[in-house]
Amino acid sequence: MQTKPFRIGTRGSPLALAQAHETCDRLMAAHGLAEEMFEIVVLSTKGDRITDRALSEIGGKGLFTEEIEAQLFSGEIDFAVHSSKDMPTRLPDGLELAAFLPREDVRDAFIGRTAPTLEELPHGATVGSASLRRQAQIRKLRPDLNVVIFRGQVDTRLRKLAEGQADATLLAYAGLKRMGKEHVATQILDPAVFLPAPAQGAICVEARIGDERIGALLAAIDDAPTHEAVACERSFLAVLDGSCRTPIAGHAVSQDGHIRFRGMILTPDGSQVHETTIEGPASDAAALGARAGQVVRDAAGTGFFDGWR
Repeated sequence: MQTKPFRIGTRGSPLALAQAHETCDRLMAAHGLAEEMFEIVVLSTKGDRITDRALSEIGGKGLFTEEIEAQLFSGEIDFAVHSSKDMPTRLPDGLELAAFLPREDVRDAFIGRTAPTLEELPHGATVGSASLRRQAQIRKLRPDLNVVIFRGQVDTRLRKLAEGQADATLLAYAGLKRMGKEHVATQILDPAVFLPAPAQGAICVEARIGDERIGALLAAIDDAPTHEAVACERSFLAVLDGSCRTPIAGHAVSQDGHIRFRGMILTPDGSQVHETTIEGPASDAAALGARAGQVVRDAAGTGFFDGWR
């Protein structure tokens, strides 16, 4: 019988805390546990502390997870809650993504200060984004725009926009919804035109492999369609060495035991694009994603990667 609170590790941003509380609420509902049985432990990560440079310049996605994973290994926390798209494709030995909450809206939100849509931005307007994927797709659709790096938490980016540092920015619509800020979006981008990041909109829970007590606790909130879709998308990323140095987009939908996936890789300037679609049994989600990644890799050729890494 658990007599002390489960300790949940998370970053300290408002969005990260909202995700940790959602996870806590689902666990309480699933197991009939009191709020006092959970303690949210806020941890600072290097990615949170360094906000003046692109992630690709300071180490990539692991910057948001390393300190939290160290606490998992030491037993200081029981499990950790993350944005799935922040997770490296290769986890440290001994750790796993044990559960995924039901996925939120996967789409990107356009937030325009001087125009309500990406299409209506005037020639030469400035768009701020921290994501190479978003930057590349913006340049693909609107090569006339000036794209600059915009880092920081959601509120920081919105403040920068309000101060006039850019004419527009893009954020994950899921994050805005979780923070109750969906009203700031002036356009929701169609995934058929603007493909999301792999794992966008999905909250994952990381735990120690072999911890049966925590595994049983988390199994009750694991959403199978989300788990399958994200497994497919992460496998696609892994084959393409997906990191913050690589503009990669991908989206899978798992429904009634069947999965359909579309993936894309771009050069940073958006001038070259290779994409593919694949579908099959949801039970083969990871293998399908890997196969799609290999198709795109083969189509692009090694020179595609060597030219800009």
